Amino acid sequence: MTARTSDIEKAAGVLRAGGLVALPTETVYGLGANAEDPSAVSRIFQVKGRPPSHPLIVHISGAEQLDDWVQEVPATARLLAEHFWPGPLALVLRRGRRVPLEATGGLETVAVRVPDHPLALALLSAFGGGVTAPSANRFGSVSPTTADDVRAELGDAIDFVLDGGSCEVGVESTIVDATGEIPTILRPGGVTREDLEAVLGCPLAVPATSHIRVPGQHPSHYAPRARVVLVEPEKAVAEAELAQELGHQVGVLLPAAFAGAEVKAHAVVAVPGSMAAYARGLYGFLRELDQRGCDLIIASLPSEEGLGLAIANRLRRAAGPRTTV
Repeated sequence: MTARTSDIEKAAGVLRAGGLVALPTETVYGLGANAEDPSAVSRIFQVKGRPPSHPLIVHISGAEQLDDWVQEVPATARLLAEHFWPGPLALVLRRGRRVPLEATGGLETVAVRVPDHPLALALLSAFGGGVTAPSANRFGSVSPTTADDVRAELGDAIDFVLDGGSCEVGVESTIVDATGEIPTILRPGGVTREDLEAVLGCPLAVPATSHIRVPGQHPSHYAPRARVVLVEPEKAVAEAELAQELGHQVGVLLPAAFAGAEVKAHAVVAVPGSMAAYARGLYGFLRELDQRGCDLIIASLPSEEGLGLAIANRLRRAAGPRTTV
């Protein structure tokens, strides 16, 4: 038995016993519990400090299990599952009887996905059931993309951490409401709107609000300790230097177009030009600026195409209602 196999079996045993396991996915690390155990699911909310009305995503090991967890699967949902699972796409459908209301925040809908990470899939197969797994961090704070991030934030509150290295995508899954005739994007994420539209052959809306509550869309979310302020890209340097002069310890997410510019600030992180690389590093950048003692972060929104839409969504939530210095 290899050490990795031993870890997977230990993690599966923790889940069966009603414990919590931090597990790697391609998006971020999740805080997992047996999706059919209301007590274990409730413990997720306690550990994270998460409002009980904020629903969770159920992770399963394959699309063939979808019918076990939801009431019905429309043709569009099957089409999306066929094209994007395993992968960073969660489908919102009518809750099946196996899903307790504790996992859905009291809603009659549930978001389900198949993660694209070998250890997550191995754990789901070994466990043999569904796992609810929001990001493994305190509610509203920066999501973890390494096992060390999880340990630093949640420590002994978790029964076991399954270390799968750094997450490849770096931002959470796209959540799509598949209950109606035309799907709607409720949360932009690792599967782009353009890719979804190419498969479905129709444009998809990304409404600012929805009657269906979904993870990660609280007014303030994905937030570092430092306050995040959003500015136009061409104003990032000037705004950062002004805030530094006013006494802030300023961190800057410097847009790729201004790479190499000298900035009089406490800390500067150069943003990659590739949106995939930016998404992969975003949460790490925010954590780094916190660790370097910044109290204010100046950032700008990327073009909202491809993964830029998900990055912009995360930065807006990190900034919260206040967006000026």
